[in-house]
Amino acid sequence: MLSDNVREVEDRILKACERAGRKREDVTLIAVSKTKPVSDIEEVMQAGIMEFGENKVQELKEKYEILPKNLRWHMIGHLQRNKVKYLPGRTVLIHSVDSVRLAEEIDHEFGRHGLTADILLEVNVAGELSKFGVSPEDAPALAESISTLEHVRIKGLMTIAPFTDDPESNRVYFRKLKQLSVDIAAKNIDNVSMSDLSMGMTGDYEVAIEEGATYVRVGTGIFGERDYQI
Repeated sequence: MLSDNVREVEDRILKACERAGRKREDVTLIAVSKTKPVSDIEEVMQAGIMEFGENKVQELKEKYEILPKNLRWHMIGHLQRNKVKYLPGRTVLIHSVDSVRLAEEIDHEFGRHGLTADILLEVNVAGELSKFGVSPEDAPALAESISTLEHVRIKGLMTIAPFTDDPESNRVYFRKLKQLSVDIAAKNIDNVSMSDLSMGMTGDYEVAIEEGATYVRVGTGIFGERDYQI
């Protein structure tokens, strides 16, 4: 039962918050529903989850049209500029902004609808060649450049840590992202908040919470393994 998985994840989040001296309400659980059917999402909804994350715009759009409109959808995957037009009104937070050009397209499309997009800057903290994201060194300048856009608000940072069997090995990357957020916040850039850190997935979300995550993105831990052949 997926509801059992949700309860286990919630229990682990609570314990991680207690270890870190944090309040449970300071951490938002995003159920990553990529490749999973609407029926699975409905089951997870019954367990009290209202925040869902998708990696592909088309999948987010299709599920948004079918499911209740009070769900909160997060765009967490790599975002192509030509797909931004499908996001206004459908997503509450874009986690994966890593260039001025992408931010400008978001500004344009959300502005056309009279909306403002909340975004996170994706930072490739571990420097993995296979991952998207701006380097930690370039993140402050990117924040300054994007801050001038009228229909975009930077709310914090996101990272995808390396896949590992040892969650502790990713602590250094989560700690580095937290410190980067502190450094950027200290610059007091207009239109830039560092209130949110999106970090931690199924294998390492407890460590991420201990290091300051405000969003954790859990897919396999809730929905089980994915079949990428479908």
